[in-house]
Amino acid sequence: MSEALQVEATGETVGEAKWTALRELEKLQPGIDKAAVQFQVLSEGERGLLGVGFAPARVLASVDAAATAEAPAAAPEEPATELGGEVREILEQILDAIGVSARVELREDDESLVATVAGRELGLVIGKHGQTIDAIQYLVNAIVWRSHGDERKPVVVDAAGYRERREATLSALAMRSAERARASGRSVELDPMTAVERKVVHVCLKDVEGVTTRSEGTEPNRFVVIDPE
Repeated sequence: MSEALQVEATGETVGEAKWTALRELEKLQPGIDKAAVQFQVLSEGERGLLGVGFAPARVLASVDAAATAEAPAAAPEEPATELGGEVREILEQILDAIGVSARVELREDDESLVATVAGRELGLVIGKHGQTIDAIQYLVNAIVWRSHGDERKPVVVDAAGYRERREATLSALAMRSAERARASGRSVELDPMTAVERKVVHVCLKDVEGVTTRSEGTEPNRFVVIDPE
């Protein structure tokens, strides 16, 4: 039976403790597969009051030593474009910062680039009601728009099939909003969305009688308006 490498580490937060533990494992086993590391939270720590009673967060990180020694992590796939490489680097920095061990898989076409986060603890990446993954996606797009100008394309960040569920949610929202626009005779403005998400709404309502759709605003805050006919 193979042995497991284990490291206990502390930090001001659980995320910081995980980061420290991962770095210690990498020193013990260079080229370690980050996605194979398992974390056990021993203590979430105590913030204390005015510095009194503070206790650091503690985690135990473990990974199969034989697996990492015999089958090192595969080299990352070569990005198809400069944009792909930049997106991968941004996402890896964000994942490290929040203490999540995962790999980034890229799929790019003429219209968009989809970056899928694969690994454990993806709930931390998605967040409550998708707030974290939406914030990550917003940040990535903001950086890309600033550095690539007119050559930019929308970046979709996905994890654990969240975007597919999001598409179903958007379609339902579009239909409810269209009905509201028809019933009230007034335009309905939706929250800001990425170009990919706006397209979901436009396509969903393309053949719906009594309403038309249009996009307003400037990136990254463009939104869909549903108008009654």
